[in-house]
Amino acid sequence: MAEGVKPRVKVPKTASAGETVTIKTLISHPMESGQRKDKEGNVIPRSIINRFVVDFNGENVIDVVLAPAISTNPYFEFDAKVPESGEFTFTWHDDDGDVYTENKAIEVS
Repeated sequence: MAEGVKPRVKVPKTASAGETVTIKTLISHPMESGQRKDKEGNVIPRSIINRFVVDFNGENVIDVVLAPAISTNPYFEFDAKVPESGEFTFTWHDDDGDVYTENKAIEVS
């Protein structure tokens, strides 16, 4: 398990029906490619966020597969049309099987 992993998500609290909102996500993660060596010459095991998924009320919005070349602390910003009030579920999958999840609600008026 990677240490100090912390997901952060910014979603507007309210929106109008059918409005497109900007969503920002960042996850603090060291993202080790598996190609570097430590001081003793041993390969540091690969440890990356390999998949990022966003759902809104159970319907998929984004599903991204990440490769070892992705930077430390991956940041995503995207727009989503919000048809109704509901909840976004953000999920990051780590190489070691860990899953990090954050939920954010949005109220549509």
